Amino acid sequence: MATDIDSPYPIGTEQIERFRRDGFIRLKDVFDADALAHYGSEIARLTIALNRQTTPMEERSTYDKAFLQVMNLWRQGGPARGFVFGKRLAGIATALLETRGVRLYHDQSLYKEPGGGITPAHADQYYWPVASDRCITAWVPLQAVPRDMGPLAFFAGSQHVEFGRDLGISDESERAITANMEAHGFPIVDEPFDLGEVSFHLGWTFHRAGPNRSQTPRSVMTMIYMDRDMRLKAPENHMQQADRDSWCPGAKVGEVIDTPINPLLFDTDAA
Repeated sequence: MATDIDSPYPIGTEQIERFRRDGFIRLKDVFDADALAHYGSEIARLTIALNRQTTPMEERSTYDKAFLQVMNLWRQGGPARGFVFGKRLAGIATALLETRGVRLYHDQSLYKEPGGGITPAHADQYYWPVASDRCITAWVPLQAVPRDMGPLAFFAGSQHVEFGRDLGISDESERAITANMEAHGFPIVDEPFDLGEVSFHLGWTFHRAGPNRSQTPRSVMTMIYMDRDMRLKAPENHMQQADRDSWCPGAKVGEVIDTPINPLLFDTDAA
């Protein structure tokens, strides 16, 4: 199975230029069915076992209806660690970011249950105390994601817009950001994901997802990568403060985020 997650995936100039322009890219056939079944079954098992959500769906907030989430599954070892440390995704992230390598910020399993609600429009970097925009999320569906399952949708080119960067995931962010994106004329790319298809988006690219109207859970694994030389900035909101304490323990403002839980996953100097 290691070959399926470690061998290089070719990224060319056209793809890098498209990523620069749109702030996201979707790539076909990144993984095959066997790899997704092998690693996906363990990721789903850990997500169900470790999540602490017990509130009935109808009583949850909009945020909590969106998905069950568990972070840093790699620390459980085994196939989850192997998947997160896979060099194929980290190599793609490095190429798209145009850096010399990437570190892990954290991983995050996102399990949208049947009947799960929308994921409101937002930009991930609202939550991150990082000093530049050289960070990227790999969104890896562990099965095909038809439209009724709530595929991830992107506002193409929105990474340059500052309005909405101060909004966390909420009903307000869905309303205000969507209206602003429409006013700017940014097209929303909202299409099903084939089995093995993976998307990558910048931290400031606005995105959302629809509800899961199917009878099948939408199981997704995400990895957040950052430039290997990313420096910690002083947190600008309470969520960045919490993220600093949880995902960058011991890192100092102004210095490279090089802690035991931010491992270097791809390094072009060592290739």
